[in-house]
Amino acid sequence: MNQPANDLYPEVMTTQAKKASKGLPIKIKVWEEKDLIAQGLGGIHAVGKGSSRPPRLVKLEYKPAGAKTSLALVGKGITFDTGGLSLKPAESMVGMKYDMTGAAAVMQALVAIASLGIKVRATAWLCLAENMPSGSATRPNDIIKIRNGKTVEVLNTDAEGRLVLADGLSMAVEESPDYLIDVATLTGAATIALGNRYAGLMGDEAAIKKVESASATVGELVWHMPLPEELRPLLDSDIADIANVKIGNRAGGMLIGGLFLREFVGSDQAKKPAWAHLDIAGPANNDSAAYGHTPKGATGVTVRTLIQLARDLAN
Repeated sequence: MNQPANDLYPEVMTTQAKKASKGLPIKIKVWEEKDLIAQGLGGIHAVGKGSSRPPRLVKLEYKPAGAKTSLALVGKGITFDTGGLSLKPAESMVGMKYDMTGAAAVMQALVAIASLGIKVRATAWLCLAENMPSGSATRPNDIIKIRNGKTVEVLNTDAEGRLVLADGLSMAVEESPDYLIDVATLTGAATIALGNRYAGLMGDEAAIKKVESASATVGELVWHMPLPEELRPLLDSDIADIANVKIGNRAGGMLIGGLFLREFVGSDQAKKPAWAHLDIAGPANNDSAAYGHTPKGATGVTVRTLIQLARDLAN
């Protein structure tokens, strides 16, 4: 997680996932750039197409015999985030090598679940891209289509994490998991609201309770946040199904991110998985001195919670 972005990009993370899974009962499937286009994964492709290092979607799958419950994990894997054409200020780019920690967390959680032989069917979806400005980058006002068929008006290319996650969530939902958890350094607003040690937790009540219980067991800090319906109209678009942000709005940025993601977790209430979103923008990396079990640098936050969640679901 601490590798600089010139050494860690989508292709390298894909290789690392393969190495970490070696010798374990894990199947891996990789969608390269041409596959993303062919399979309608417009969010991941739109974010990554501005970089000379192509985007990827990586799926890790663990299916032990006798498992009755299924768990899908989806992680944001932006190996470096400049903001794209909606360019970040220079000082705000420092630390953006950590924008892939959601994908790293779900990958390592899946590897641990398989290593421990936990009886739960589990998948990890790594949504990998480098968000760079170039002549081929996505522009503000571009319309893209996500895997589930919904169109998105991209008003700010620096709200890119939700675009790659939309594809990852859509793919995961197609397999009808019982529980669906996404992990992402999604919004700076999460850090403003909750500081550097708490992850924001949003979603369905059933999944919220499971994640809260698992996090309490292992001692990781999460805080349940609402998804206010009155904020959803802020994402309305005149020319697409949804916009990725509301330009000029400063209210509830973390919550709006969660509301956007909710659009991609399924519309059929009878088949919809129990879903939770973990915004780890604050605790994903620690710029200060080490404390407790938390090191300086990347923290691996949520890995223990996800492993415990799998244990709980297996029981």
